[in-house]
Amino acid sequence: MTTKSALDKRLNPYRADLAAAYLRGEVEADRFAESEDFQVAAPRAPLLRRAENDAPMDTELLFGETFRVYETEGDWCWGQSAQDDYVGYVSANLLRSPQGAATHRVVALRTFIYPDADIKSRPATPLSMNAKLVVTGAAGKFVELAGGGYIVSAHLSKIDTYASDYVAVAEEFLGVPYLWGGRDARGLDCSGLVQMSMERCGIACLRDTDLQEATLGDALSDPQDLSSLQRGDLIFWRGHVGIMVDRDTLLHANATHMRTVKEPIAEAVRRIDKSDGPVTSIRRLKASG
Repeated sequence: MTTKSALDKRLNPYRADLAAAYLRGEVEADRFAESEDFQVAAPRAPLLRRAENDAPMDTELLFGETFRVYETEGDWCWGQSAQDDYVGYVSANLLRSPQGAATHRVVALRTFIYPDADIKSRPATPLSMNAKLVVTGAAGKFVELAGGGYIVSAHLSKIDTYASDYVAVAEEFLGVPYLWGGRDARGLDCSGLVQMSMERCGIACLRDTDLQEATLGDALSDPQDLSSLQRGDLIFWRGHVGIMVDRDTLLHANATHMRTVKEPIAEAVRRIDKSDGPVTSIRRLKASG
């Protein structure tokens, strides 16, 4: 039987007392359970390491995303994001029964759900890029949503329609505050920026920097050679990642500036080397833009 240390607990739902039924035979647990799908009903739902309000936030789920619940105990649900497989605890009051399969996604950096088909109607619920929606009909320049509410149709695309340039998408987040574990337009971290940009372009992307470094693109032969950098390259350090806008300019969400910025790659490399060490890899995806 596979030992528990062989499976990454960030991506595989198992504990000593409970595990997902599909892991039966791979891990040991007191009991195994099938999941029940719920949808995020809040603009964003923190996914926490423990069932405590002040526990570390590992990532966020966005409005309309699916959370596969294996256990509900008190005010907390333990499960796994259907978006990227991340495992953790979500407050039960931020979830609801599914409204149906998502038909559209938000493509604007930010938008709002209005209670009526009127931009003056209140209260308006803020949503981030990549929030998932079930559209049931049209109402002028708005569309109506399953479960109630209206959103400006120009801020949406069909769920299977993607952008072609993840660098351009990432640039839309310039100035957004840095937030550890964040992945929406009001706050995000370095790997959140990469994940959000890739998702908008239909590229599967895991959540954390080490997972992205292991799975995205192909590694260039020499991570210390910056002479051949090009637009779209991903630059990895220990615990950090950024996106090249061009051969000389890095775009990244970072805790030095506490926001998403562009800066010269040479300057960033010198600074980060002093705290987190040298560049660990440069990975190249299919040309962007």
